[in-house]
Amino acid sequence: MGKHVLPYSRVPKAKLASAVTFALAILVASAPAAESRAAEPEDPQSGSGPPTTLETVSVLGSRGQPRSVASSAVPIDIITAEEFRSQGATDALDQLRVLVPSFNVSTIPIDDAASLIRPANLRGLPPDNTLVLVNGKRFHRSAVITFLGHGLSDGSQGPDLSVFPSLALDQVEVLRDGAAAQYGSDAIAGVINFNLKRLDHGGQFEVFTGQYYAGDGLTTQYSAQIGLPLTSRGFATLTAEWREADDTSRSVQRADAAADAAAGYPDVQDPAQIWGSPKVKDDLKFVANLGYTGDSVDLYLFGNYAKRRVDGGFYYRDPSARSGVYSNDGGETLLVGDLTGAGGCPTIALRDGDGNLLPYSTVSAAAGAMPANCFSFLSMFPGGFTPRFGGDLEDSSVVAGIKGMWGDGWHWDVSGTYGRNNIDFFIYNTVNASLGPDQPDGFRFNPGGNTQTETGFNFDVGKDVETSFLVQPLRLSAGAEWRKEEFQIKAGDAASTAIGPLTDQGFALGSNGFNGFSPRTAGTFDRKNWAVYLDLEGQVTEQLLLAAAVRHEDYDDFGSTTKGKLTGRFDFTPAFAMRGAISTGFRAPTPGQANVSQISTVFAGTGLVDIATLPPTNPIAELKGAKPLTPEESKNYSLGFVYSEGPWLVTLDGYRIEVEDRIALSTSFDLTDAERAALVAAGNPEAASISSVTYFGNAFDTTTSGVDLVTSYQVEQWGGETTYSLAMNWNRTQVDSYNADFVDEARVYKLENSLPKTKGYFSINHQRQVFHANLRLGYYGSWYEDHLDSGVISAADGGLPIYGDARLIVDAEVGWKFANGMYVNVGAQNLFDETPDKNPWSDIAGAEYPVHSPYGFAGGFWYVRAGCKF
Repeated sequence: MGKHVLPYSRVPKAKLASAVTFALAILVASAPAAESRAAEPEDPQSGSGPPTTLETVSVLGSRGQPRSVASSAVPIDIITAEEFRSQGATDALDQLRVLVPSFNVSTIPIDDAASLIRPANLRGLPPDNTLVLVNGKRFHRSAVITFLGHGLSDGSQGPDLSVFPSLALDQVEVLRDGAAAQYGSDAIAGVINFNLKRLDHGGQFEVFTGQYYAGDGLTTQYSAQIGLPLTSRGFATLTAEWREADDTSRSVQRADAAADAAAGYPDVQDPAQIWGSPKVKDDLKFVANLGYTGDSVDLYLFGNYAKRRVDGGFYYRDPSARSGVYSNDGGETLLVGDLTGAGGCPTIALRDGDGNLLPYSTVSAAAGAMPANCFSFLSMFPGGFTPRFGGDLEDSSVVAGIKGMWGDGWHWDVSGTYGRNNIDFFIYNTVNASLGPDQPDGFRFNPGGNTQTETGFNFDVGKDVETSFLVQPLRLSAGAEWRKEEFQIKAGDAASTAIGPLTDQGFALGSNGFNGFSPRTAGTFDRKNWAVYLDLEGQVTEQLLLAAAVRHEDYDDFGSTTKGKLTGRFDFTPAFAMRGAISTGFRAPTPGQANVSQISTVFAGTGLVDIATLPPTNPIAELKGAKPLTPEESKNYSLGFVYSEGPWLVTLDGYRIEVEDRIALSTSFDLTDAERAALVAAGNPEAASISSVTYFGNAFDTTTSGVDLVTSYQVEQWGGETTYSLAMNWNRTQVDSYNADFVDEARVYKLENSLPKTKGYFSINHQRQVFHANLRLGYYGSWYEDHLDSGVISAADGGLPIYGDARLIVDAEVGWKFANGMYVNVGAQNLFDETPDKNPWSDIAGAEYPVHSPYGFAGGFWYVRAGCKF
């Protein structure tokens, strides 16, 4: 493949309530009794400040004055609230996928925790390579680590973008450029900033409902917002949203389940395994944004609270083959346990001498004649079983700050942030096989959970300095930041982690499908870091703008790093300019990646196996070569052109992102019987049923190159105003070098080809008095899927993976707004019901379509949105 192998070694809720109470007390205590002053729009960096036209400008990518898309020195997408909501998607991830060509996210069914918080990719890089801000302040990452992320996102720990109600957003800004020198760790691929609305009066309520053409996935959403005056000088904007979404299924019957049913096994479901979106229940989101403008200082406070339950499908457990439950010799004989040690348990064949499945009547008769001390799961689940897996998610954050001016033009901003993301997993309709017949009520297990907590404080200052060599004052910004990040692993209940009496007889331990977190690996792991930064921006001539940024960060677990960025823009004419940037960046390994431990069931070869994801410091991982994690390092280069004149806006930007020492999950390493025995003897009892292990490591380098084209044209037409927009992205990632003992060629191929190299849209938006119409044509280039991440297709079918052909997806919406504030929109996402070509190996595990399709695989979706503004 033209790659070379590198050596492995590399250079080396009480707090939330208190914060809200304290900030509200400051706001109330500082409010004068009477003075008429309208609430002013806030600066996205802080929460309140001088008025800006936020529909057209952004401070993202610069700590100087806000700039429009056309005047920025770096590429920025500014998505207005109206554009964000004029579509059928209700999740922020899917809304961004439609509007930002370099942003990709798929449905992610049956991928453990990734099904609960879906990983998203900006510019072809993992979710934790994109920094997320709210009102310009860093937003915390989620507690979910993506153990199964279709190769590209394996091992990532990104933020949960689904916690924001779209009604709360004023605009969304996407900085498509490396910005670690300005904002710190994670900003390798870019930055997404969610700006919240600031209303001191009025409000809105809305009802949304929609369903897939296939008749499933019914989604219902209720939203409400109100703006209140916070005395005569401030505002309080409160937004709430509640949503439920039924699950979907695009499944066919598995070949093994069909064979079981044909052999007479009872209660085999058809389909036995569900591929589709999980059920979402009680999805509640709340956002508050408050600001107050005093005589000498401004105060701001904003935050969110969200919770939801996600319940999805899992892999089918075949009663004639599933290892550790029904058979341990590939389905030749039934796995039988001796409950008392009395002996006399027979060997019961599941297949005849030619490998054909014996009738259930024959097998069950033999099992029914066993002595009372002998047990098999055929008596409990004769038709096999399919676990259901999900989680209860909760997310909260608060940001409070104060800012003002002092001295000769210095402006300052002091803020504190607190964020918490928690998930408690559950799995039911499954067993802990090692417990035999002694299973928990309802066959339900609580495997534990994870909590991510982040606390931070920032002090920022800035001043415009008059100089003799610049045509405008030099914009100077500086600041300091302190952050603490904690990752907690909560132990599962006793049944989910139990090493039962049948373990040494070959029965799998722990809740089958998703083992509980062991008390031995539970705990809280933290890291602290501090940073200082300096930004300079100057208009050297009327045509030339130059900017520089430098940031130094120090981490208490792996040391310090200093990163920089140089940016420039030259305006050849008032309409045409060239812009570019060079920067270095980094991403620190998270405490979760360094310490998480989990046993998952995946499809490998032709069946299910249990794979343990272990910390690099775990003795089992060390046995297979694990080393301590080090940061990822990056270099970003971009060069682009801007043309803006009259109704036309055209931007064309090329980029190159080089990332070294990328952190990811390793391929699985098989454990021998001798290694398992040695590990158990050394005090690692969970090794008894582990067939293979993975761990996090710095193992490969990549180069991502691409081009973004964004154009728009506005014209008075058809009795109103029509906007034509075209946005395209071409993106390619190449693995430059990798450790062949850690990452195999199949993983390299997925990294390079799993996303479409070309993606974009052409849209027409027409506004005329009370009526509007939107038409969007979304293009997705071809893409690759190694179905089930197993290699089974390559091995069994002559190296024939699944390639998804390019597709054109059409979205359409029409709507009316009435003088009394009422409005109604009717539309369709994927109007012509496009789906990927059918999976040619669907009978292997029952997926009718390739499940990682970049535009989904559920088909068309109709919706109605109605509400009232007041």
